[in-house]
Amino acid sequence: MKLSIIIPVYNEEKTLEEIIDKVQNVNLKEIEKELIIVNDKSTDNTNEKIKLLTKKYSNIKSFSHNINQGKGAAIRTGLKNFTGDIIVIQDGDLEYNPEDFKRLIQPILNKKTKVVYGSRLLGEEKGFSIFSHYLGNRILSIATTLLYFRRITDMETCYKMFTKDVINSLKLKAKRFDFEPEITAKIIKKGYKIIEIPIVYNCRSFKEGKKITWVDGLKALFYLLKYRFTN
Repeated sequence: MKLSIIIPVYNEEKTLEEIIDKVQNVNLKEIEKELIIVNDKSTDNTNEKIKLLTKKYSNIKSFSHNINQGKGAAIRTGLKNFTGDIIVIQDGDLEYNPEDFKRLIQPILNKKTKVVYGSRLLGEEKGFSIFSHYLGNRILSIATTLLYFRRITDMETCYKMFTKDVINSLKLKAKRFDFEPEITAKIIKKGYKIIEIPIVYNCRSFKEGKKITWVDGLKALFYLLKYRFTN
């Protein structure tokens, strides 16, 4: 059994090495790990960090975009090159804790579902330091629930885990932050059950490198509506 961890990165020189070390240190027992880092044309020293990490760890594969295409495009590049049985998405910053992989993977191993989301909005909800992001995520999740008749508490979460057959059944086109509503909409419309597990979250500030804005939130709402009625 192999877990493929797709890590899209853009200007993450300050945090990339630490998050990769954290991912590598997660003990999943008999499950092998494969890390796929996709550099979306970073303008800092991210590429040099990736080169050092690929020398340090033999289970890392890296890919680079010649032009900046967006987070969704970087994830899709990773999804074209994985070899694992289960796939999870990991941001290149320190907002999410890879130790949560242990709990996220259990419903899949136990055959309860093929899709698991790590929800930042189940439990104590202490991780949001930017209120507008908390509110935006709440609104988008409510919109998902109303539009698709499936209760989702955190549609925008980075931590999405699925089996390879789920990914192979989806035709994904999104290139930027519209990836989250697209993949969620298409998973639901395919009839897959999504189980949500509470996760640890530590929101970055804009000064620390937070990239998503309220404009992206409006676009996400638009794409939720779009994919409700089209493919």
